Amino acid sequence: MLTKRAMISQPMAGKTDEEIAGARDRAHAKLREMGYEFVNTLFTDEWYSDEAMEERGVVQIPLCYLAKSLENMSLCHAAYFCKGWENARGCRIEHDAAVAYGLEVLYED
Repeated sequence: MLTKRAMISQPMAGKTDEEIAGARDRAHAKLREMGYEFVNTLFTDEWYSDEAMEERGVVQIPLCYLAKSLENMSLCHAAYFCKGWENARGCRIEHDAAVAYGLEVLYED
């Protein structure tokens, strides 16, 4: 049986690390409950530190994160959108891509 995979799209600007982690934990639990395997889209390794990206010549750091997120979306059957997604530019772009490419689109209650 094929395990379905899902990613989480969540607004992060203006949020604390604790708020981001809390929303992510709730979304991850909901996806597990629904039978989805979780594909990480929170890039915290050294390669994605602002300093490392600047050293590599990345000019638009938010765009680099979005590009990696869209790459990971290609591994997914579904995308889960946390509350407030419609007010976050990156989330709106992820939503447009998910809809355009036929992913199952899920929303936080």
